[in-house]
Amino acid sequence: MLDAGVPYDEDFVDVALHLQESFLQNPEVEALLQDLAAYAASRLGSQCPEASCGITVLRPKKPAATAGSNPRAAMVNQWESKHGEGPGTTAIRTAATVLAADLRQEGRWPVYVPAAREQGVLSVLSIPAALDGDAQGVLTFYCPEPIAPGSLGIIAAEAFVRRASKGLSLALRMLKLEETKDGMSAAMQTRTVIDLATGAIMAQNRCTQADAFKLLRNASNTRNMKIRDVAAAVVASVAGSGETFTYFDE
Repeated sequence: MLDAGVPYDEDFVDVALHLQESFLQNPEVEALLQDLAAYAASRLGSQCPEASCGITVLRPKKPAATAGSNPRAAMVNQWESKHGEGPGTTAIRTAATVLAADLRQEGRWPVYVPAAREQGVLSVLSIPAALDGDAQGVLTFYCPEPIAPGSLGIIAAEAFVRRASKGLSLALRMLKLEETKDGMSAAMQTRTVIDLATGAIMAQNRCTQADAFKLLRNASNTRNMKIRDVAAAVVASVAGSGETFTYFDE
């Protein structure tokens, strides 16, 4: 069974600090989830060494990010994410804890249950994570023995997830800001090379900026190349190099 000795939120004050340190060392979502899955299994499975944890995080315009505290958890978690059936998927959809107390008597998810039992899983507890914005997440605990409904172990797991959700939300928010900054930087660099190429075409052909850009766009369509690549070729033909850089404040 899950450890039933730590049922209250205040007993998991270490979770936020652990996630903060983990994020500083591994500022990537996959590494962060992998570390959190291992930490959750160790904190909640002290009475069941074979208990494991899987985590799934869904973000708009991003592939599903999954992790497992051991190969069994990772395999079952990835299988559920791929096929869209199981307690974790149900927990995300309903925004509520889902317990499969004994898979031998479980009638839901007819495809998922045999796959999970094949990995030695007998009970599953999925708890949705409260994340910011459009992000969704779930922590799923796998046990090789039944979980009693209403046990303190379930209360402890829910308390852990509440704590973890706050730290995970902050980490995802910081990752989103970093990704936005990188996207803006790439967009500015693209704009720079296009502006340089447009200026070169204007000088060579004594035409307007609109006409110069039209020439770039036509060349892009004709050659089936991105307009940035066409612009880089123009810059390289004039300057002898296609390398450009953009001045902007971090």
